[in-house]
Amino acid sequence: MRNKKVFFFRALLVLLLGTTLFACKKTDNTYYNYQNALKEFNGNALDYLKAQPGVYDSLLAVLDRLPDIKDTLQHQNITLFAVTNKSFQISVESLNAVRKKTNKPPIYLATADLAQLDTMVCKYIIPGKLTTADFESYSDGLLLKSLKYRYTMHVAYSKANASGFIGGGPAIITFTDPKNSIFVRYWQSTPTNAVNIKTTNATVNVIAPGHDFGFGDFVTRINH
Repeated sequence: MRNKKVFFFRALLVLLLGTTLFACKKTDNTYYNYQNALKEFNGNALDYLKAQPGVYDSLLAVLDRLPDIKDTLQHQNITLFAVTNKSFQISVESLNAVRKKTNKPPIYLATADLAQLDTMVCKYIIPGKLTTADFESYSDGLLLKSLKYRYTMHVAYSKANASGFIGGGPAIITFTDPKNSIFVRYWQSTPTNAVNIKTTNATVNVIAPGHDFGFGDFVTRINH
């Protein structure tokens, strides 16, 4: 009887060890070998926006009013930080809440000051096709000049944590408007929801939907 108990105990121990080793191996493959695969779209940056119905309608409406920038998205190599409908909704609602208090009529994207829209949209476009690989070696982030007006924006790369593994998750870009200030407390930042979407002429990074289009400047710029 004792020999049977010893045999059973040893068999159970071997089984548990095998299960533990398998689990560790699976965890290693899942997290330590994690790669944020570059997603590809067969078309230019403008085609990509049009191919996502219900996501970028507001941005496309603004681009229809800015044909030179629209042309850039079709024919020039760029890095686009794409702003979703929700971000425009936040800004427009904030603007009209302020205007309502002073008995002013509402303003929407179709009637907003074109020069101001042009200035704000250009902040989200960086000349040249850049991916997270171009940012990962800069621990303090990187200052880049945006389209047309060469306004300085800041890009910082990081990796999210996953199931307890620090830096084991997907790549994240924090995109920042430094407001022409050396003091970080004045900077306005937003994270991305997706990065490294490759089109024929651009790299597209998707701005998180909670972002306020214009980096907090929309109301003051449009509310004349």
